Amino acid sequence: MNRTLTLLTALGAGLATATFAAAQTTAAAPAASTPAAASGGPAVVSKVALINFEQVVLASNEGQVTTLNTQKKFEPRKTQIEALGAEVDSLKKNLPATLPDDERASRLRAIDTKEKQLNRDVEDATTAYNTELQEALSKVAAKLAGTMRDYAQQNGYTLLLDVSSQSSNVLWTSPTAHSDISQAVVDAYNKTSGIAAPPPSAPRATPAARTTPAKPAGTSH
Repeated sequence: MNRTLTLLTALGAGLATATFAAAQTTAAAPAASTPAAASGGPAVVSKVALINFEQVVLASNEGQVTTLNTQKKFEPRKTQIEALGAEVDSLKKNLPATLPDDERASRLRAIDTKEKQLNRDVEDATTAYNTELQEALSKVAAKLAGTMRDYAQQNGYTLLLDVSSQSSNVLWTSPTAHSDISQAVVDAYNKTSGIAAPPPSAPRATPAARTTPAKPAGTSH
């Protein structure tokens, strides 16, 4: 039943909620000048910012509430799956070793039928859960993208790079050459959304199957 337990964990836990460090640096990076043009024109001053957009969506109050509400919606389905899993385990453990061959074969067929149903239920529930959560978080991401762009513009950044994906084109950058504005954007969005954070006792989710919020238009990688 290890496979079933893993899938149930995915269904019940959902996505990871990011926890940013309280002392995360959000100050503007020192201005960097590019070489002057060959014609002797003025140097171009650039300010670079990084953001982990996926984690910003998940760490926002609205992202956390969305994840928790989706989990609650699927709790009855999760409970049914757990009950069926317990039934299958009980049938396996209580199968007498001294049964006549025909009766043993009959019971094994019944167990196999229930186990296949269990696996189908787990797969269907997990797919439905991830799909619904993906759609809900994509709506949050679309709204949060505006806050992200406004923050970058208002603070004079000329380049904003999303580093949430492992396939990001950013291979390395000096800590002094950029600002990570992830937490600052979370704070800005929480103020404008008007949505309170979930209670401190609310469970923090751990990903067993990753679901990625949609990236804002214009973000590459």
